[in-house]
Amino acid sequence: MKLAFFDDFKLGVVKDDTVVDVSGAVSGIEHTSPQDLINKVIENFSQHRAALQQAADSGQGKPVSEVRLRSPLPKPPNIICMAVNYMEDGTRDEPAPINAFQKSPNAVIGNGDTMILPDIPASIFEGEAEIALVIGKKAKNVKQEDAYDYIFGYMN
Repeated sequence: MKLAFFDDFKLGVVKDDTVVDVSGAVSGIEHTSPQDLINKVIENFSQHRAALQQAADSGQGKPVSEVRLRSPLPKPPNIICMAVNYMEDGTRDEPAPINAFQKSPNAVIGNGDTMILPDIPASIFEGEAEIALVIGKKAKNVKQEDAYDYIFGYMN
């Protein structure tokens, strides 16, 4: 199931080339913002999955080309990045040691949104395709073989 926010941060499910509004399936969740809503959906997904699926299966979708896809996790509380790229272009001969860094929650934008760059001379501003894992429950000292149990989903 591909969850998405669209237009005025309505919750939807992406099916093929359409987005189905499923906000009615979660209308009983008290929330103060889209981020609060998606956090509560993620935290209790097993309770909401059937209703979301039913709404997606029975709803009429709008073509993705006719909606504004928003940030999937608006202003997430934490973005931890791993600098392990540049293998493909020959910059590195072997993977770099783990190099983690944080990004601002304001760094997440929706599909087609404009990236606002500082008005300064720069040698490079590089937009990159990214993949993100969404951790769905609290984790600490997790064994490697159990790591996937904590992943809610991914975004790209």
